[in-house]
Amino acid sequence: MARLLTILFISLCFETAGVITLKKGLGSLEGPKSYSPRDIGNLVWRGISNKHIVVGVFFEAVFFVGLLMMMSRGEVSFVWPLTSLTFVFSTIAARYYLHERVDPLRWMGVALIVCGAGLITYNEKKNERTNPVSNPLVSTERTGS
Repeated sequence: MARLLTILFISLCFETAGVITLKKGLGSLEGPKSYSPRDIGNLVWRGISNKHIVVGVFFEAVFFVGLLMMMSRGEVSFVWPLTSLTFVFSTIAARYYLHERVDPLRWMGVALIVCGAGLITYNEKKNERTNPVSNPLVSTERTGS
């Protein structure tokens, strides 16, 4: 499970960097003057030529690779809820890097996400201790058809 959590942490860092970088890039784009095909095309071109957006998409792609690695090694009911920690990382980064105001109610939501992730990890650790042979995160055998 340590390997899976290491991949998760690294992936969450890339996801957070991607979100923050995309926000910076998108914030520098002006919206289209109209919704004509030409203006939309110009907006798309400005988006794909914006270095922040390109780097943000790259970071998001790295996160997706990490997600694929995690999904291939762990159960969806364990891995997918833990990816919600990206909301925690992103909120912290938005507060301190983008200087966004985060009100107390939002921080409470972040705390609930952390509690949920903690419960999922605790449950996984408990299952590991009680039945280590059948746990796919512990077992070295690969099953398949």
